[in-house]
Amino acid sequence: MKNGATHLSSLASHAATIMSGGAAEQLGALCVRTGPDGSLDVLLITTRQTGRWSIPKGWPIKGLASHKAAEREAWEEAGVIGRAKRRVFGYYTYLKALEDGRKLPSIVEVHLVEVRRMKKTFPEAKERKLAWMRPSDAALLVGEPELKGLIRSLDRYRPFNAPSLIS
Repeated sequence: MKNGATHLSSLASHAATIMSGGAAEQLGALCVRTGPDGSLDVLLITTRQTGRWSIPKGWPIKGLASHKAAEREAWEEAGVIGRAKRRVFGYYTYLKALEDGRKLPSIVEVHLVEVRRMKKTFPEAKERKLAWMRPSDAALLVGEPELKGLIRSLDRYRPFNAPSLIS
């Protein structure tokens, strides 16, 4: 729980901002595929600034539904060509480091993205590392407790030909 306590304590000083609606809103893509052995795999990427493990995420795009914006983030940050589920899978919070050094509380709306193909050449290919792994292993690598929980919840899904995952 040490990482969870550290994460929560870093958000504590921003509680008033978050509660008053002053937090940034972002969209995330939790990219999944059926692994070689029929199990579900999750894609993690490194962040550009700190190199920590996370999922593709970014800002809403005017005129684009949130699940479609999540698909675009998955493409730009990980080379994923896939289909996002329209229904929100969950949310997590973190402190986004801005270029000027300030930290902005951010709430990320997460959509599941069924990965159909991946391209080696994509906009941020030279800036990130990518890794496919089981949800239990991926949950150990991410720092945000709520994102850990979302990833761990994938363990109860069947491989993705199952209509319960992507419809």
